[in-house]
Amino acid sequence: MASIEFTINGESVEETVPDHRSLLDFLRDDLGLTGSKHGCDMGDCGACTVMVNDRPQLACIKLVALCDGADIQTIEGVTTHGELHPVQAALHRHVGAQCGYCTPGIVMRLAALLKANPTPNDDAIMTALGANICRCTGYTKILAAAREIVDHWTAAPDGGFA
Repeated sequence: MASIEFTINGESVEETVPDHRSLLDFLRDDLGLTGSKHGCDMGDCGACTVMVNDRPQLACIKLVALCDGADIQTIEGVTTHGELHPVQAALHRHVGAQCGYCTPGIVMRLAALLKANPTPNDDAIMTALGANICRCTGYTKILAAAREIVDHWTAAPDGGFA
């Protein structure tokens, strides 16, 4: 068992957890944060992507015991004052989600990319999305949404999202 303290979606959490418990199981089963999805449970599909210290991580293969002191953000924490994150809004406008199962992971991956690089080119976008499998959309609409975000982001006077 491990005693851990970390921040999740801006809230402090202090728990004792089994050494072998995955971050994904802890988020979903213990905290009720079910937005991150069980997909492959092997780190191959990206459906469970969350941000740990501003870096995308696969929660299904990350041990929660190793998150002591971390700042974790899940899909539930990307909205601001009830407004969709720009990535979520663009995916909605472009119908970039069909079944929606992969969408939380894709949102987290694109949000992390834009935070690290507000003006990624198509290669950077495709590289970032290479960690997420979508079986429904064929990625065309997801890429269109990502390109729209970059275009609006770079057009904003303050360098943020317009």
